[in-house]
Amino acid sequence: MLKKTNLLLEKAMPYMIPLIVCLGVTVWSGMAELDWIVKWIFAFISFSSCLSLNLFHVKQAFSRPVPIVVCLIILQLFIPSLAYLSGLIFFPDDIYMIAGLVLAFTIPTGVITLMWTGIFGGNTGLTLAIVLINTILSPLLVPLTLKFLVGTQVSMDALGLMNGLFWMIVLPSLCGIFFNRVTGGSSKKLGTTLAPFSKIAIMTVILINSAVVAPFFQTIDATLIFLFLLVWTISSIAYLMGLFIPCLLKWEKETAISLMYNSGMRNTGVGASLAVTFFPPTTALPVVLAIIFQQFLAVLAGKFVHFYFKREKKWIGLLDLNRAK
Repeated sequence: MLKKTNLLLEKAMPYMIPLIVCLGVTVWSGMAELDWIVKWIFAFISFSSCLSLNLFHVKQAFSRPVPIVVCLIILQLFIPSLAYLSGLIFFPDDIYMIAGLVLAFTIPTGVITLMWTGIFGGNTGLTLAIVLINTILSPLLVPLTLKFLVGTQVSMDALGLMNGLFWMIVLPSLCGIFFNRVTGGSSKKLGTTLAPFSKIAIMTVILINSAVVAPFFQTIDATLIFLFLLVWTISSIAYLMGLFIPCLLKWEKETAISLMYNSGMRNTGVGASLAVTFFPPTTALPVVLAIIFQQFLAVLAGKFVHFYFKREKKWIGLLDLNRAK
């Protein structure tokens, strides 16, 4: 029953999340009063997600570290820099909007990346390795990136930011990995049992964070629409970089799919929670806008990569046929 519920939620999430965001910024805006519980919900999500990790596949991925390093460079250098430059160009007088764009594309990749990698045939071991190392490093990388790009212009509680990331995702994730290890992998059954509850928890967090920034959605103007399109464009570029850099390096299809999802997806729930807690509400706006379309964009990326590799295989077949003649 729980397995069927989990599969149903996996299929429904891309369509449910935009609806949940809409409810959070309208009729259920009162959920903002529950923002204090978000960090505890995230701790549960991080812990339960790590119970089902295949540590052997992670070990295999670490034996070939170059794809991990390339993905981290895309995640923590290229895309945050692009977000910062975009903010400077389009919102030069709004430093908190610039900070929000940088935060939206500096937060670590999410555990839900593993779900999409598995659905579309990526390398799950590589995905696990990237998620783990990016998560563990996030208390250092996120404040440092923000400090380097916007720190001199924005008052920021760097220690509080590190503390929030540590308690919300790092420590619970390490606890989940430790429990997985000491039980010899039998914790996977518990992880499977908790999987549907984790997805419900993710949607609850999105609802609460959307409610917090509800005042900004009372008037949908040209600025909000433009910001939505800008965040969508940067996210799409991240997906394309994650896909085509491995293709240019002649890495296998599974590695390219894994890097595509790890480069394009972010733990937007954590990002929104951090923005709401440590910054003015304006800063949370780009992150919340990313939440609206992130799962839907993941579906589009999967369909695109399927079409791309199918077409590439067809062209290779035609070339081989011509050579044979």
